[in-house]
Amino acid sequence: MKIVFYRYGSICEPDMIEAFQQVGLEVVEETTEITNKNISPATQLKLVEERIKKEQPLFVFSINFFPVIADVCSIYKTRYLCWTVDSPVPELFSKSITHDTNRIFLFDGGQYEDFVAYNPEHIFHLPLAAASGRFDKVIRTITLQDKQTYGADISFVGSLYSEKDFLQDSSKLTEYTRGFLQALTEATLQIYGDYIAKDAISDKVVAEIKEAFPNFYTPHNPVANSDKYVAAFRYLGYHIAYEERIRTLNLLAKLFPVTLFTRSDTTPLQDVICRPGIRTLDEMPKVFHLSKINLNMTVRPIQTGLPLRIFDILGCGGFLMTNYQAELEELFEIGVDLEAYGSPEELVDKCNYYLTHEEERERIAKKGYETVKEKHTYLSRIKAMVGVME
Repeated sequence: MKIVFYRYGSICEPDMIEAFQQVGLEVVEETTEITNKNISPATQLKLVEERIKKEQPLFVFSINFFPVIADVCSIYKTRYLCWTVDSPVPELFSKSITHDTNRIFLFDGGQYEDFVAYNPEHIFHLPLAAASGRFDKVIRTITLQDKQTYGADISFVGSLYSEKDFLQDSSKLTEYTRGFLQALTEATLQIYGDYIAKDAISDKVVAEIKEAFPNFYTPHNPVANSDKYVAAFRYLGYHIAYEERIRTLNLLAKLFPVTLFTRSDTTPLQDVICRPGIRTLDEMPKVFHLSKINLNMTVRPIQTGLPLRIFDILGCGGFLMTNYQAELEELFEIGVDLEAYGSPEELVDKCNYYLTHEEERERIAKKGYETVKEKHTYLSRIKAMVGVME
């Protein structure tokens, strides 16, 4: 049986394609958007329509939610499966979410709670997964030179969110709103495992943010007003991510050797060893495997769920130190599969401990790797997804 996989270039796509093939499905790829990022909704619709007519697929699949794909699948009575890997995904506010041909899988439990009421029989919670088989192939190629190039005491791989933080330029906002947002940022940074800004941001501040930024996202034909969601998650959420990453890296770098691999502007960092961004497929697994401590800082718009980075690090056999998330203990055992912190002070204490307790650190990394390989692979998730559809 065939499926149509609508691709836009997500790093998860090859792993999901392989998993679909492993359950016996033939995957027909629609890849136009990988090279044409300015593709219009009308063109998307036409591409998917042509694929449905030609292939007569069991279903159409995409990573994250595309309203236009949901619409064309509804017209042709073809099931549309999608799986979010990001938050926020404001496109979920489209009325297209209500089609009965949808099977929408959301990786974050908080995201699921926000949207399930709009189509309760066809929206599901499904955590992300690790491509441990692909990682194994890269790890086996590690050389002595790689150990010098990619090894680190504490490493962080990823964006600092400086390029996504529109609130760094807050000159268009009133003094009151700037102060309100800064106070909300400080309060949010004190709490791990809950995104309080989601409910605390006021309608007045939301309206001012929307007016100040002309590219503020508003879905076509919305199922509900999305302004508060977009302001809290995309604008304030990214600003909080930037503040948290800068502060955390600077704090750790005062005490330990910290290496950052990023393409972001590193000007605000002090004492951090800054390295260029690395390739996802063949370099990132080496960093995760060779670092003594791999740091994960979940962006606050991911309310309760676990980002892909957690599964990536564990799937590479790396030792993971992550901020606490509500779903963490549903899938892993803290202190056995990985380590977690609930405050900057606890992060410092645990980094100090694990840098000086090598055997324990390596035992936890090994157990975390075994857990994801046994329970949290793409194949197991795709089986669950196809099972729901059946």
